[in-house]
Amino acid sequence: MPETRLTSAVSAGGVFPTTHWSVVVEAGRVHSPHAGTALEHLCRSYWYPLYAYVRRRGHGVEDAQDLTQEFFMRLLQSPFLSRADRAKGKFRSFLLGALEHFLAKEWRRTHRQKRGGGKQFVSLEEGLAEERYRADPAEELTAERLYNQSWALTLLEQTMSALRLEWGAAGKGRLFEELKATLEGEGPGRPDAGVAARMGMGEGAVRMAAHRLRQRYGEMLRAQIAQTVGRPEEIDEEIRFLFAALPR
Repeated sequence: MPETRLTSAVSAGGVFPTTHWSVVVEAGRVHSPHAGTALEHLCRSYWYPLYAYVRRRGHGVEDAQDLTQEFFMRLLQSPFLSRADRAKGKFRSFLLGALEHFLAKEWRRTHRQKRGGGKQFVSLEEGLAEERYRADPAEELTAERLYNQSWALTLLEQTMSALRLEWGAAGKGRLFEELKATLEGEGPGRPDAGVAARMGMGEGAVRMAAHRLRQRYGEMLRAQIAQTVGRPEEIDEEIRFLFAALPR
């Protein structure tokens, strides 16, 4: 996936000051270049979950690429955004509902751009999206379940990317790479003695660094999910939902 620009929204204190909903609402109210750019980056972040949904609905590769691209372009230009209401639900549900409406009501083959003509919303993403789709789970996953799973994985990827950049900016990039397996479920959950030896640190110091990394990861993931819900009390519910959606 292309860079999500998540980190550009992270303040020095690690708080995400702009929520997904506030970007949508602002973009729907005014023709602001800043709002439009922010919304475009937001759409790029969630290209794959929506592409996977369209593919699982039975569309072929090229049709799914065209449909996903056209959906985002229509979304960026549509007065539909001015009617968006964060109180009505989660951003995840809003975006899927908008896509379903587009597929059911708004798509007309006679209006579709010819491939290779006009403005492309994404140029390099299409092939990568299809590669990822082919690597995704078996066909028994419904389109909606695949969408939710892809959404959850996207949020985790965004959080990990932001955390990597934050530690790198603090001069701890190598230590992050050594410890990231404790976050990804690839390792034993705590660093082994080899990490301490390679980093020239005491084992206690490495364990403390791993604890801080996990703590910061949790904070950043929670902040990222907070962007996608309408009310603070929905954060824990959305966290549970998304972790339940992850592949086993």
